[in-house]
Amino acid sequence: MAVPTPIETADRVNAADPVDAAALIDTAALAAAEGITLPPSNLWSDEPPLESDFHRDQIDLLIRLLRHWWADREDVYISGNLTIYYNQQQIKTRDFRGPDFFVVRGTEKKDRRSWAIWDEQGKYPNLILEILSDSTKSVEMGLKKDLYQNTFRTPDYFWFDPYTQEFQGFHLVDGVYEPIPATAEGRLWSQQLSLYLGVWENRLRFFTAEGDLIPSPEELAAQERQRAEQAEQELAALKAKLKAQGIELED
Repeated sequence: MAVPTPIETADRVNAADPVDAAALIDTAALAAAEGITLPPSNLWSDEPPLESDFHRDQIDLLIRLLRHWWADREDVYISGNLTIYYNQQQIKTRDFRGPDFFVVRGTEKKDRRSWAIWDEQGKYPNLILEILSDSTKSVEMGLKKDLYQNTFRTPDYFWFDPYTQEFQGFHLVDGVYEPIPATAEGRLWSQQLSLYLGVWENRLRFFTAEGDLIPSPEELAAQERQRAEQAEQELAALKAKLKAQGIELED
Protein backbone atom coordinates (compact mmCIF):
# COMPACT_ATOMS: atom_id res chain seq x y z
CA MET A 1 0.00 0.00 0.00
CA ALA A 2 1.49 3.37 -1.04
CA VAL A 3 1.14 5.85 1.77
CA PRO A 4 1.21 9.56 0.81
CA THR A 5 3.71 11.74 2.62
CA PRO A 6 2.36 14.58 4.79
CA ILE A 7 3.13 17.07 2.05
CA GLU A 8 1.63 14.93 -0.72
CA THR A 9 -1.51 14.49 1.35
CA ALA A 10 -1.66 18.22 2.04
CA ASP A 11 -1.23 19.07 -1.64
CA ARG A 12 -4.31 17.03 -2.47
CA VAL A 13 -6.55 19.00 -0.11
CA ASN A 14 -7.83 22.17 -1.72
CA ALA A 15 -8.94 24.63 0.94
CA ALA A 16 -11.48 26.05 -1.51
CA ASP A 17 -13.46 22.81 -1.55
CA PRO A 18 -15.89 21.85 1.23
CA VAL A 19 -14.26 18.90 2.97
CA ASP A 20 -15.62 16.53 5.58
CA ALA A 21 -12.82 16.47 8.17
CA ALA A 22 -13.72 12.90 9.17
CA ALA A 23 -13.19 11.78 5.57
CA LEU A 24 -9.70 13.27 5.26
CA ILE A 25 -6.72 10.92 5.29
CA ASP A 26 -5.36 10.36 8.79
CA THR A 27 -1.73 10.72 7.73
CA ALA A 28 -0.31 10.06 11.19
CA ALA A 29 -2.15 6.75 11.59
CA LEU A 30 -1.22 5.57 8.11
CA ALA A 31 2.42 6.56 8.54
CA ALA A 32 2.65 4.81 11.91
CA ALA A 33 1.23 1.63 10.42
CA GLU A 34 3.87 1.71 7.68
CA GLY A 35 6.75 2.72 9.94
CA ILE A 36 7.15 6.13 8.29
CA THR A 37 8.69 8.93 10.35
CA LEU A 38 6.66 12.14 10.20
CA PRO A 39 7.93 15.68 10.82
CA PRO A 40 7.74 16.85 14.46
CA SER A 41 4.31 17.77 15.78
CA ASN A 42 2.98 20.53 18.01
CA LEU A 43 5.79 22.88 16.99
CA TRP A 44 6.14 26.32 18.53
CA SER A 45 5.55 29.31 16.29
CA ASP A 46 8.77 31.04 15.24
CA GLU A 47 7.83 34.60 14.29
CA PRO A 48 9.96 37.76 14.62
CA PRO A 49 8.67 40.82 16.53
CA LEU A 50 6.08 42.85 14.66
CA GLU A 51 7.41 45.95 12.93
CA SER A 52 5.17 48.56 14.52
CA ASP A 53 2.33 49.21 16.93
CA PHE A 54 0.05 49.58 13.92
CA HIS A 55 0.88 46.09 12.67
CA ARG A 56 0.16 44.58 16.09
CA ASP A 57 -3.05 46.55 16.62
CA GLN A 58 -4.34 45.85 13.11
CA ILE A 59 -3.75 42.11 13.41
CA ASP A 60 -5.37 42.04 16.85
CA LEU A 61 -8.37 44.01 15.57
CA LEU A 62 -9.02 41.66 12.65
CA ILE A 63 -8.75 38.59 14.89
CA ARG A 64 -11.08 39.99 17.56
CA LEU A 65 -13.63 41.22 15.01
CA LEU A 66 -13.95 37.91 13.18
CA ARG A 67 -13.83 35.77 16.32
CA HIS A 68 -16.65 37.83 17.80
CA TRP A 69 -18.64 37.74 14.55
CA TRP A 70 -18.29 33.95 14.38
CA ALA A 71 -18.42 33.33 18.13
CA ASP A 72 -20.95 30.51 17.72
CA ARG A 73 -18.91 28.62 15.13
CA GLU A 74 -16.75 25.69 16.24
CA ASP A 75 -15.46 24.79 12.77
CA VAL A 76 -13.14 27.70 12.05
CA TYR A 77 -9.67 28.75 13.19
CA ILE A 78 -8.74 32.45 13.16
CA SER A 79 -5.22 33.59 13.96
CA GLY A 80 -2.32 35.77 12.93
CA ASN A 81 1.44 36.23 13.17
CA LEU A 82 1.66 32.47 13.61
CA THR A 83 4.04 30.17 11.74
CA ILE A 84 2.58 27.84 9.13
CA TYR A 85 4.80 24.78 8.75
CA TYR A 86 4.32 23.08 5.39
CA ASN A 87 7.50 21.07 4.74
CA GLN A 88 10.55 19.68 6.57
CA GLN A 89 13.06 21.85 4.71
CA GLN A 90 11.28 24.95 5.97
CA ILE A 91 11.65 23.69 9.55
CA LYS A 92 15.41 23.45 9.06
CA THR A 93 15.97 26.74 7.23
CA ARG A 94 13.29 28.90 8.89
CA ASP A 95 13.00 30.66 5.53
CA PHE A 96 9.29 31.41 5.77
CA ARG A 97 7.33 33.64 8.13
CA GLY A 98 3.69 33.07 8.89
CA PRO A 99 0.89 35.27 7.57
CA ASP A 100 -0.15 38.36 9.50
CA PHE A 101 -3.76 37.14 9.50
CA PHE A 102 -5.31 33.90 8.29
CA VAL A 103 -8.49 31.86 8.50
CA VAL A 104 -8.96 28.09 8.15
CA ARG A 105 -12.45 26.70 7.71
CA GLY A 106 -13.61 23.16 8.37
CA THR A 107 -11.28 22.59 11.29
CA GLU A 108 -11.44 22.52 15.08
CA LYS A 109 -11.54 25.82 16.96
CA LYS A 110 -8.83 25.50 19.60
CA ASP A 111 -5.63 27.19 20.72
CA ARG A 112 -2.50 26.17 18.82
CA ARG A 113 1.26 26.75 19.08
CA SER A 114 1.53 26.93 15.28
CA TRP A 115 -0.19 25.57 12.18
CA ALA A 116 1.59 22.47 10.87
CA ILE A 117 0.01 21.03 7.76
CA TRP A 118 0.76 17.43 8.78
CA ASP A 119 -0.98 18.00 12.14
CA GLU A 120 -4.06 19.50 10.48
CA GLN A 121 -5.10 16.79 8.02
CA GLY A 122 -3.47 18.61 5.13
CA LYS A 123 -5.49 21.80 5.41
CA TYR A 124 -4.10 25.14 4.29
CA PRO A 125 -5.68 28.55 5.06
CA ASN A 126 -8.82 29.59 3.20
CA LEU A 127 -7.89 33.25 3.53
CA ILE A 128 -4.60 35.05 4.12
CA LEU A 129 -3.98 38.76 4.64
CA GLU A 130 -0.59 40.44 4.85
CA ILE A 131 0.11 43.90 6.24
CA LEU A 132 2.80 45.48 4.10
CA SER A 133 5.89 47.33 5.25
CA ASP A 134 8.95 48.68 3.44
CA SER A 135 10.99 45.63 4.44
CA THR A 136 8.39 42.99 3.53
CA LYS A 137 6.42 44.49 0.62
CA SER A 138 8.44 42.89 -2.18
CA VAL A 139 8.23 39.45 -0.55
CA GLU A 140 4.49 39.63 0.12
CA MET A 141 3.72 40.90 -3.38
CA GLY A 142 6.02 38.34 -5.02
CA LEU A 143 7.39 35.29 -3.25
CA LYS A 144 4.55 34.89 -0.76
CA LYS A 145 1.89 35.53 -3.39
CA ASP A 146 3.39 32.75 -5.50
CA LEU A 147 3.60 30.44 -2.48
CA TYR A 148 -0.03 31.05 -1.50
CA GLN A 149 -1.16 30.56 -5.10
CA ASN A 150 0.90 27.55 -6.14
CA THR A 151 1.57 25.61 -2.92
CA PHE A 152 -1.06 26.66 -0.39
CA ARG A 153 -3.73 27.22 -3.06
CA THR A 154 -5.36 29.64 -0.64
CA PRO A 155 -8.59 30.88 -2.28
CA ASP A 156 -8.50 34.48 -0.96
CA TYR A 157 -5.34 36.56 -0.57
CA PHE A 158 -5.26 40.23 0.47
CA TRP A 159 -2.60 42.78 1.33
CA PHE A 160 -2.88 46.18 2.99
CA ASP A 161 -0.32 48.96 3.31
CA PRO A 162 -1.12 50.99 6.46
CA TYR A 163 1.02 53.91 5.31
CA THR A 164 -0.13 54.37 1.71
CA GLN A 165 -3.58 52.79 2.34
CA GLU A 166 -3.02 50.52 -0.67
CA PHE A 167 -5.45 47.63 -0.44
CA GLN A 168 -5.64 44.77 -2.93
CA GLY A 169 -7.14 41.32 -3.01
CA PHE A 170 -7.02 38.21 -5.17
CA HIS A 171 -9.22 35.16 -5.61
CA LEU A 172 -7.94 31.85 -6.93
CA VAL A 173 -9.49 31.03 -10.31
CA ASP A 174 -8.34 27.86 -12.10
CA GLY A 175 -5.17 27.86 -10.01
CA VAL A 176 -4.25 31.49 -10.71
CA TYR A 177 -4.87 34.59 -8.60
CA GLU A 178 -7.25 37.05 -10.25
CA PRO A 179 -7.70 40.58 -8.82
CA ILE A 180 -10.90 41.10 -6.87
CA PRO A 181 -12.84 44.09 -8.24
CA ALA A 182 -13.49 46.86 -5.73
CA THR A 183 -16.87 48.40 -4.97
CA ALA A 184 -17.48 52.13 -5.32
CA GLU A 185 -16.41 52.41 -1.66
CA GLY A 186 -13.16 50.57 -2.37
CA ARG A 187 -14.21 47.39 -0.57
CA LEU A 188 -13.25 43.88 -1.66
CA TRP A 189 -15.47 40.81 -1.36
CA SER A 190 -14.16 37.67 0.29
CA GLN A 191 -15.92 34.56 -0.96
CA GLN A 192 -14.41 32.57 1.90
CA LEU A 193 -15.82 34.85 4.60
CA SER A 194 -18.94 36.07 2.77
CA LEU A 195 -17.89 39.52 3.97
CA TYR A 196 -16.39 42.65 2.50
CA LEU A 197 -13.03 44.00 3.64
CA GLY A 198 -12.36 47.71 3.41
CA VAL A 199 -10.55 50.64 4.97
CA TRP A 200 -12.44 52.50 7.71
CA GLU A 201 -10.76 55.35 9.59
CA ASN A 202 -7.33 54.17 8.37
CA ARG A 203 -7.92 50.63 9.63
CA LEU A 204 -8.87 47.53 7.72
CA ARG A 205 -12.32 46.37 8.77
CA PHE A 206 -15.02 43.85 7.87
CA PHE A 207 -18.40 44.76 6.37
CA THR A 208 -21.53 42.68 5.83
CA ALA A 209 -22.89 41.88 2.39
CA GLU A 210 -25.28 44.80 2.90
CA GLY A 211 -22.34 47.14 3.52
CA ASP A 212 -22.74 47.53 7.29
CA LEU A 213 -19.59 47.91 9.38
CA ILE A 214 -19.05 44.93 11.70
CA PRO A 215 -18.52 46.47 15.14
CA SER A 216 -15.90 45.41 17.64
CA PRO A 217 -16.98 44.24 21.11
CA GLU A 218 -15.91 47.64 22.46
CA GLU A 219 -17.99 49.45 19.85
CA LEU A 220 -21.00 47.27 20.64
CA ALA A 221 -20.65 48.08 24.35
CA ALA A 222 -20.41 51.79 23.54
CA GLN A 223 -23.55 51.55 21.39
CA GLU A 224 -25.43 49.87 24.24
CA ARG A 225 -24.34 52.61 26.65
CA GLN A 226 -25.44 55.27 24.18
CA ARG A 227 -28.84 53.63 23.74
CA ALA A 228 -29.29 53.37 27.52
CA GLU A 229 -28.34 57.02 28.00
CA GLN A 230 -30.72 58.10 25.23
CA ALA A 231 -33.55 56.10 26.78
CA GLU A 232 -32.92 57.76 30.15
CA GLN A 233 -32.91 61.20 28.57
CA GLU A 234 -36.18 60.50 26.73
CA LEU A 235 -37.79 59.24 29.94
CA ALA A 236 -36.63 62.32 31.85
CA ALA A 237 -38.03 64.60 29.13
CA LEU A 238 -41.38 62.77 29.23
CA LYS A 239 -41.59 63.07 33.01
CA ALA A 240 -40.84 66.79 32.80
CA LYS A 241 -43.53 67.28 30.18
CA LEU A 242 -46.13 65.38 32.21
CA LYS A 243 -45.17 67.22 35.37
CA ALA A 244 -45.73 70.53 33.59
CA GLN A 245 -49.25 69.26 32.88
CA GLY A 246 -49.76 68.41 36.53
CA ILE A 247 -49.22 64.71 36.13
CA GLU A 248 -46.77 63.03 38.47
CA LEU A 249 -45.28 59.64 37.65
CA GLU A 250 -44.15 57.29 40.36
CA ASP A 251 -40.50 56.23 40.21
